[in-house]
Amino acid sequence: MTDIATPATGEAPRQEPQEGPGTPRRSYARLAADESREDYSLRYAPHSFRRWSPSTVAGTALGGIAYLADFAIGASIVFTYGFTSGIASILAAATIIFLTGIPIARACAKYGLDMDLVTRGAGFGYFGSTLTSLIYASFTFIFFALEGSIMAQAMHQAVGLPVEAGYLVTTLIVIPIVFRGMGALAKVQAWTQPVWIVGMVLPFVVLAVESPGSWGAFGSFTGTEGAAPGFSWIAFGLGTGVALSLIAQIGEQADYLRFMPARTEANKRRWNLAVLAAGPGWVVIGAAKQIGGAFLAFVALEAVGKTHALEPIAPQIEALKPWLGTFALPAAALFVIVSQVKINVTNAYSGSLSWSNFFSRITHKHPGRVWYIFLNLAIALTLMEMNMFAALNKLLGFYSNVGIAWIAAVAADLVINKRIGLSPRYIEFKRAYLHAVNPAGFGAMVIASTVSILAFFGLFGRYAEAFSTFIAAGLSLVLCPLIAWLTKGKYYLARPNPVNGPGVEIADITATHTCAVCETAYELPDIADCPVQAGPVCSLCCSLDAECGDVCRKEPAAGPVPLPMPVVREPAG
Repeated sequence: MTDIATPATGEAPRQEPQEGPGTPRRSYARLAADESREDYSLRYAPHSFRRWSPSTVAGTALGGIAYLADFAIGASIVFTYGFTSGIASILAAATIIFLTGIPIARACAKYGLDMDLVTRGAGFGYFGSTLTSLIYASFTFIFFALEGSIMAQAMHQAVGLPVEAGYLVTTLIVIPIVFRGMGALAKVQAWTQPVWIVGMVLPFVVLAVESPGSWGAFGSFTGTEGAAPGFSWIAFGLGTGVALSLIAQIGEQADYLRFMPARTEANKRRWNLAVLAAGPGWVVIGAAKQIGGAFLAFVALEAVGKTHALEPIAPQIEALKPWLGTFALPAAALFVIVSQVKINVTNAYSGSLSWSNFFSRITHKHPGRVWYIFLNLAIALTLMEMNMFAALNKLLGFYSNVGIAWIAAVAADLVINKRIGLSPRYIEFKRAYLHAVNPAGFGAMVIASTVSILAFFGLFGRYAEAFSTFIAAGLSLVLCPLIAWLTKGKYYLARPNPVNGPGVEIADITATHTCAVCETAYELPDIADCPVQAGPVCSLCCSLDAECGDVCRKEPAAGPVPLPMPVVREPAG
C-alpha cells in the first residue's frame, strides 16, 4: 500500500511516513496494496498519480466507447419504431445524457473521484450510495454481456467457433489487461485506435460510393414491426427509454476522468475541452453510432434477414463486400473483435471498482480490486449463456428507469443544490463526515425509480408506460432539491471537515498526513481527523473500520482532532 505508481515512468516511489517507526495496525493484501493494479479503486486519486495529460486521459476515455452495442441498440429501436420516431428518440436520449453528464464529468475530474464517491457527497450519503454501486455494477455486467455476445457472433461467423464457447473466450481475453489497471488500459486503447477508426468509417464510405440512394430509402423506413409511417409519441417515448439505458456510461467515463491533472491557468482550455469530450461528449459519437448501426442493418436487412441484421457483424460484412469481396468477413470480424475488446476491458475494470466499493462498505474488508473482476465476469458470462441479446429492448428499457433516476438526482444536486446553498459546495466522500443516508438524493432516486418502474409495467396507462424514463428523470430533478430544502440540507454533513473542508486555509492541497492505521502518507483530501485513532486516518482505513462505532459522527463531544502540520513535498527538480 506504500507504493504509488507514476504513469510517467512506471516506477513506484515509496512515500515515507511522517512519524516514527512501528508496525502498522492495518496492512493490506499484496494485490490490494499495489496501486499500479488498484488505481485508487476506493479512494481519491492523488495528484501524485494524476500525471497523464488532459489529451491522454480524454483519448483513453473515448477509446472505451468503441463498443458496437450502439449499433445493435440503434438498429433495434429503428426496426421496432420506424425511422422517424426511432431517430427522434435516439437524439432526445443523447441530449438528456449530454446535459446530465456535464456537471458529473466536471466534478469527477476536478476532485479526482469516481462515480461512487461523487454520489456519496452529492446527496446520497455514505451507505446511501451503496445501492447505486449495485446499479452501476449491473450496468457494467449487462453491457459486458451484450458486447461479449456481439464478439462471440463475430467469432462464430469468422472461424465457426460455437457461440457458447465464444462467450467464454470473450470473457477470458480481457482478464490480463484489466488485471494491470489504468496503465494497461491506456496502452490498449491507444494501440487499437487506428484499426477501430478505419473499421468504423470504411463501411459508410463503401455505401456512399456503391449505394448512394440508401439514405433516402432509409428515411422512409417504417421498421419491421408494423409501425405506422411518420412520428408517434408512444414509439418516441419507448425508443427514448431504450436509448437512455446508456445514461450510466458517464460512470465509466468518470473512471478515467478522475485521473485528469489539476486545472490550471496554463491548461484550462485543454482541460475544459478534454473533460467535455471525454465526459458527456461520448454520447455525440454514441448517437452517431446508433443511427449508423441502424442504417447498416437496414441496408443488410433483405440480404441477411431481421435476426442477423440486428447482429453488427452481418451488416458490416454486407457493407464491405462490394470492395473487399471474400476478405469482407475477416475484415469485419477483426473490427468487431477489436471494438469489443476495447469496451469490455472498460466494462470489466469499472465493474471491479464498483463491486469493491459495495463490498468494502458491507464487509469492512478489501482484498483488492482485481478479485472483483472475476465476480463481474462470472455474472456477465451467465447472462451471455442465457441469451440476454434476445431480450435487448425490454431489458434495457427496464434498466434505464433506475439508471436515469440515479444520474438525474446526482446532476440535480451538483447543478441546483450546490449552487443555491442547499448542499456543501464541495464533494465530501469520507465516511467520517457523512451521514449514513441522505434523503435528498437517495430518497429522490428511490421514489422516482419506483414510480417510473410501475409506469413502465403499465400501471398508469399506455402513455405513462412509454414515457416512464421521462417520469424518472423529472421526479429526480424536482425531488432532490425539494427534499434538500425540506430537510434544510442537514443530512449532507454529519460534522465539519477541519482537514480540507470549506473555510479551511490550505497552502498546498498535495500536502500529506500519515494515516495512523496503515502508516502511509496520503494527500489532504484523502485524510480525516479521527477521535478514535487520535490522529489522521485515510479514507480507506476509515471505511474498513468495523469497531469505531462511528464515534466521530454520533458523539458531539468527540469534536475535531488537532492534527500535526501536513508535509509538503519538495518541488520536482
